[in-house]
Amino acid sequence: MTLDDLPTPCLVLDLGLLKRNLAAMQAAVDRHPGLVLRPHLKTAKSREVARLASPDFGPVTVSTLAEARYFAEAGWRDQIYAVGITPAKLDAVAALNEAGAAVKVITDDLDVARAIALHPGPIEALIEVDVGEGRGGIPPEDPLLEAIGAALGPRLAGVLSHSGHSYNGRSPEDMAAVAEAERAGITTAAARLRAAGLPVRIVSLGSSPTALYARRMDGVTDVRAGVYMFGDLFQAQLGTHATEDIALTVLGSVIGRSAARNTLLLDAGALALSKDRSTAAAPVDYGFGLVLDRLGRPSLGRAIITRAYQEHGEVQNGAPLPALPVGARLRVAPNHCCLTAAAHDRYYVVDGGEEVIAVWDRVNGW
Repeated sequence: MTLDDLPTPCLVLDLGLLKRNLAAMQAAVDRHPGLVLRPHLKTAKSREVARLASPDFGPVTVSTLAEARYFAEAGWRDQIYAVGITPAKLDAVAALNEAGAAVKVITDDLDVARAIALHPGPIEALIEVDVGEGRGGIPPEDPLLEAIGAALGPRLAGVLSHSGHSYNGRSPEDMAAVAEAERAGITTAAARLRAAGLPVRIVSLGSSPTALYARRMDGVTDVRAGVYMFGDLFQAQLGTHATEDIALTVLGSVIGRSAARNTLLLDAGALALSKDRSTAAAPVDYGFGLVLDRLGRPSLGRAIITRAYQEHGEVQNGAPLPALPVGARLRVAPNHCCLTAAAHDRYYVVDGGEEVIAVWDRVNGW
């Protein structure tokens, strides 16, 4: 089977690039003695990718109960479910743990901490700490930190933070500064809990950019990163990887063309690509994705998807586009690989060429 045999639109994953990205992150983490990489599988959602990212069934991160179940059943027991838990979901987590998993939840809410403490099943929790992102979590110096820790009691496993605001940076120096602010904040929170006589086994932080550029990680036990596996156009502009290291693309077919308007239409639209416009705020705006040739090469210049309808993607370029026939195949590098992959149920795996060497499934939904 080759790229020409695939249904379009579909996801194409380059194995060689994936392995290169995984090795680069592992090398970055290995700079810090004792630090453990806890890959975030919310991007890949695939056991086959997990076998490469965490080959010894080590600790992982998930973002849905569906992922937690899917990976636990395949052997990845030590998980952090890194989305704030609700009491209604505690039974499902406890059932996974009773079956042999070790899924830990997170909270920044005192009432939820009390519900976790009172639950009859085996559940541990981390307190989510806000180190500058302004999404979930409480500040490291908030008195609520000790109150939540005390409410959890022996079910307190540690503290967790996410430096999503690192995406506002544009240089290694920016990433390193955010990484150090996060490290300082999360270790301060851990120290305050320990001073109150509470157990803190896990001190977990991370994002792909800061994991790569952090200059120190003392006091931290594990780092969570996920988008680094596949890469995308936005992360390339943050310096997480080079543009040529984007391992995930969407294969589409030409379904229309207009020489007068110098446009092509692909059958890869908003559902296949997502409508993420993250690169609009970056130095280079790639519209809804950068259009590559059939083998994933940038031979079309700066051809981008300028308009995305549900099932149509309109390609434009400053220079004349090639006169491709209807049915010709092109690939699109995504702005945000996590959201692009979300509408698909499998990966067609290649290794630098056109032969499809494997088909890997994904777990979707919640």
